[in-house]
Amino acid sequence: MNPTRQRRLWYVAALLVAAGIATALVVTALGRNVTYLYTPAEILDGRAGEAVSSGQARIRLGGMVAADSFKRAPGSMEAHFTVDDGDARMPVVYTGILPDLFREKQAVIATGRVHNGTFVAEEVLAKHDEAYMPKEVADKMGKAHKKHDVDAALPAEGAQ
Repeated sequence: MNPTRQRRLWYVAALLVAAGIATALVVTALGRNVTYLYTPAEILDGRAGEAVSSGQARIRLGGMVAADSFKRAPGSMEAHFTVDDGDARMPVVYTGILPDLFREKQAVIATGRVHNGTFVAEEVLAKHDEAYMPKEVADKMGKAHKKHDVDAALPAEGAQ
C-alpha cells in the first residue's frame, strides 16, 4: 500500500472514531435531560421504576389538583397540595410562586423528584383554560383508568 493511501486510511479511521465519540457524548447528554411523565398511580404502584421511587430520577408528575388539598402557611412560599389521577393520590410540596392559573380541581404538571413518598416539585405548570388538559396527562390518566377497570373486572385467583 502506498503512503498516500495509508495516510488517507488513517484520516478515515480518525474521523470515524471522532464521530463515535461525539455521538456517545450527545446521547449521554440527552439521556440526562430527559424527564418522563408519570401519574400518581404509576409512581405508587412501582410501575415508574426504582430510580423514580428512590428520588434519583427527575420526573414529571401529572394529574389534577385534588379538591381541598391546597395549603400554604401565611407568609411562606412553601405550598402543599395533592395530585390525583382518579386511582391514586400523591402529596406534593413546592417552594416558589405558583402559576396564576393554579387552583384545585385543575390539571397540573409538576417537575421534580420523589422523596419519602412526597413529590418535591422544582417547577409547577398549570393548564390555561377550562376545557384543557395536557394530552400526555389525559392519555396517562385514561390508560390508568382502563387498566384499573380491567383489573377490577377480573375475578381474584382462587375465587369461583
